[in-house]
Amino acid sequence: MSETQPLLELRGINKSFGVVHVLHDVDLTIYPGQVTALVGDNGAGKSTLVKAIAGIYPIDDGEYRFDGQPVNVHGPKDASGLGIEVVYQDLALCENLDIVENMFLGREMKNGPLLDETTMESKAREVLASLSVRTVKSVRQSVASLSGGQRQTVAIAKSALWNSKVVLLDEPTAALGVAQTRQVLDLVRRLADSGVGVLLISHNLTDVFEVADRITALYLGRVAADVATKDVTSRQVVELITTGRSSDVDGPAATAKV
Repeated sequence: MSETQPLLELRGINKSFGVVHVLHDVDLTIYPGQVTALVGDNGAGKSTLVKAIAGIYPIDDGEYRFDGQPVNVHGPKDASGLGIEVVYQDLALCENLDIVENMFLGREMKNGPLLDETTMESKAREVLASLSVRTVKSVRQSVASLSGGQRQTVAIAKSALWNSKVVLLDEPTAALGVAQTRQVLDLVRRLADSGVGVLLISHNLTDVFEVADRITALYLGRVAADVATKDVTSRQVVELITTGRSSDVDGPAATAKV
């Protein structure tokens, strides 16, 4: 891994809901041009951490740094203003709208009082082409007519449309077939290769080992390890997820620079 300055750094993040302490001194680093996989069992704190990054949950204490500077994120608008986009598992796409309308939903471009359909359609085509998306026949297709893989592609492309610096992907290959999973993983890799920092939340270790540069494992709200993917095996990661430790992997101090 390179010595590139991280895009996003979380240091000592804590989050509680009443008496339930969900995140314990969590550190997370996301680098430009890399895919960081966030893995952990159900209840490990993955969703809470993602929502804290996205500004949905305020952190109780800890440091949130972006582009090397400490920042305060009080809501989703603050996060998106920094260049952080989240693609949730339910995708948040409107089936009754076409691809262009979905990609610009809530951020429509206007020409005077009217929608600038021509410019929006052109920009939608550009971002799909920049990510080498060839599975969509027309940007005017209704989302209702798209397959699961195509919908995931549209959701990821939407996140890239706004010159995002960091994209968080929540289980992007869940419930997809083999061919569709292949398409989405290729897209995730191309997104990172374009310079974006990608955080991939996934239960599928095959996907993780195929596309991730580094792995951060959470166990009961704590970071069990933060390592380069090339330095661990699937067995070791399973041990980290299920027990919080592996005999062959150090704890959080094992953080490796890519």
